[in-house]
Amino acid sequence: MADRTPTNPPIGILGGTFDPVHVGHMRLAIEAYEILHLCAVRIIPVNQPNHRAPPVAAANRRLEMLRLATDGKRLIADDRELRRGGVSYTLDTLESLTMEFPRHPLYLLLGADAFHGLCDWHRWQELLEYCHVVVIARPDTEAPRDPRLRHLVDSVVTTDLGILRAEHCGRIYFQTIPLLPISSSQIRARLAAGRDISYLTPPPVQRLIEQHQLYTR
Repeated sequence: MADRTPTNPPIGILGGTFDPVHVGHMRLAIEAYEILHLCAVRIIPVNQPNHRAPPVAAANRRLEMLRLATDGKRLIADDRELRRGGVSYTLDTLESLTMEFPRHPLYLLLGADAFHGLCDWHRWQELLEYCHVVVIARPDTEAPRDPRLRHLVDSVVTTDLGILRAEHCGRIYFQTIPLLPISSSQIRARLAAGRDISYLTPPPVQRLIEQHQLYTR
């Protein structure tokens, strides 16, 4: 696949439990959309994680919250992992997206922590056959400790956004984006304690959470 020449703008891919989605997720997605010149960011809620506890909220509620938070143009709620069911593997998702958008390069957006655990992912060696990996890094982000990941970075990393855009897949690119210090677990804890979550998640999401008393018991 690496020899395909891109003919359309890239699509960003942002996965997670989004349990619940919060403004930190949305700002990251918008920043990536603008900085990387993406045609859209598809935000994909995981069905069943492979390496972490299952989500607290039901899949339909997480998807509903995500749809309320996105505009359907720049940021798109994508339910393919929920529809597929079972454990969600990123490689399956990338294969599906490649079939649907064969002329759009895919930029898999990963936080530094997720990237450092990449070698524990299902068939991780094949990921770059379908996408570029864009690591959302802070200025103080440490280099990977896993020698397999260090070797991969050394062999395919680029600091040139032009190279990233000229190739369909196969590169790792580090992009510094200011991250808001907000987490879904923090929001769930505040709700369980009866505290206010205003301005931590989009207002329509907050209203839905309050309407259905999510995360309060």
